[in-house]
Amino acid sequence: MRDYKDLVVWRRSHTLTLTLYRATESFPKSEMFGLTSQIRRALASIPTNLAEGCGRWGDGDMGRFVQITMGSASEVDYQLVLAKGSRLPSEG
Repeated sequence: MRDYKDLVVWRRSHTLTLTLYRATESFPKSEMFGLTSQIRRALASIPTNLAEGCGRWGDGDMGRFVQITMGSASEVDYQLVLAKGSRLPSEG
């Protein structure tokens, strides 16, 4: 078992989560139970899964939680693209 607070990636993901929680406060109220909620849940799962992985005994378990974390980070990445309303590069 490790102390998750010692992980630089956990500290950075925690800071990012707090920052984007504040940023989503300015989202339209109509998105409170839609995109805002999805972004916040996916964000919170990043440091949460790192913490859970550190609470496990084996490196294999930790690796599995890191993979889950990477999936959540990709989810947040897309949700922010959606929130911004960006077009994909191939769409010009």
